[in-house]
Amino acid sequence: MRSLQLGSYDYMVDTSVSFFTGYLQVQGKGYWENRSFDESFEPTASLLSLLQEHPHITASNPRLESVALISHNIETRIVPVIGIDPTAENTMTGLKKRVVKGTYLSDSSQGIMISEGLADRLMASVGDTLIIFGQGYQGVTAADRFVVEGIIRYPIPQLNNAMAFLTLSRAQTLFNTANRVTSIVLMIDNANEMKAIQANLERSLDSNLVVMNWEEMTPELVQAIEADSTSGLLMLGILYVVIGFGVFGTVMMMTIERTREFGLLIALGMKRTRLLIVTTLEAICVSLMGAVTGMIGAFPLILYYSSNPIQVSGDLAKAYLAWGLEPIVPIMFEPNVFISQTSVVLCIALVTSLYPLLVIRKIHPVAALQGRSMVTRNSVINDTRRKKIMRLLKGIFGFTSSSAKNGGTV
Repeated sequence: MRSLQLGSYDYMVDTSVSFFTGYLQVQGKGYWENRSFDESFEPTASLLSLLQEHPHITASNPRLESVALISHNIETRIVPVIGIDPTAENTMTGLKKRVVKGTYLSDSSQGIMISEGLADRLMASVGDTLIIFGQGYQGVTAADRFVVEGIIRYPIPQLNNAMAFLTLSRAQTLFNTANRVTSIVLMIDNANEMKAIQANLERSLDSNLVVMNWEEMTPELVQAIEADSTSGLLMLGILYVVIGFGVFGTVMMMTIERTREFGLLIALGMKRTRLLIVTTLEAICVSLMGAVTGMIGAFPLILYYSSNPIQVSGDLAKAYLAWGLEPIVPIMFEPNVFISQTSVVLCIALVTSLYPLLVIRKIHPVAALQGRSMVTRNSVINDTRRKKIMRLLKGIFGFTSSSAKNGGTV
């Protein structure tokens, strides 16, 4: 269950970051807060070389992002305008496969590519001319005309209703930024090493640059995962309670059924401390055998499905595809999951081993040898006293009764 849950989170994050943000972004200091060209930067040869040669960075994608007015005839909308490297953008986000009309931008394109919802709102189509009006670098006016070369479709309505793309060189000319960019989006080979890669890059960058990760850029996704993970941990907690009672029942029966054996060992001179150690080790061994058996059973299953995710079909598959997701249920193969579950079971075993400790500490050898389980010293003393009183009453009064014959209390 935990492998399935963590696998879903990884798939969700990987889809989200490859959709737009990337795992990391190199930005000018203060850009994320102000979203201004004043915090843009010019990538130096040394920076590009550092990103290209980094062993854990698989792709780097420069962007120039802004917001501007786009008009067609009498319709005007405020939309994000993004300058991209068409080849690098398609490699990272698969943007080319979202084209539903026209063609995808090429490196030499002078036109614009807009989302389908925006095209409907502007009542524009491929071949129409749009006017962009906005503010460029250092407050200059940015205005020009662009021919619609392609229309793309996003599964998310917010993106589908307001997205426009230019080539990076065309956007730099429009906004008068020369060779400056607002961010360089990075993909990495191991999401688990993201924080380490981020720290390593920050030590190598100039003081006017920062590295942000996807958690800092999309906190709402982090909160959604944390909320779902909490509910998953609650379910695991319920399972742990069930497992705890199962283990406790086994240990309790093992203790009660061996009362005569324990009494005999104590009567023969075995120290209670050693007997406690033996029973505790037995409880741990039983739990460890169960945990190892579970690991052996789960290992090939999780290993297989981590390489061959469960395929979703029917209407659910259509919903996945509509959101741009592959219709699969991924499972994570992570050794820490096995280690954590085994550790929890062993902790449960240690807690349940307290039961034989309490029983053996109070058990009386004579009562145990008579097969009277759960009889302690005090109960034996009370039983002896009761018998003495009955003998005394019988001697004085010749008292006999059904209750006395049955060992009742007077």
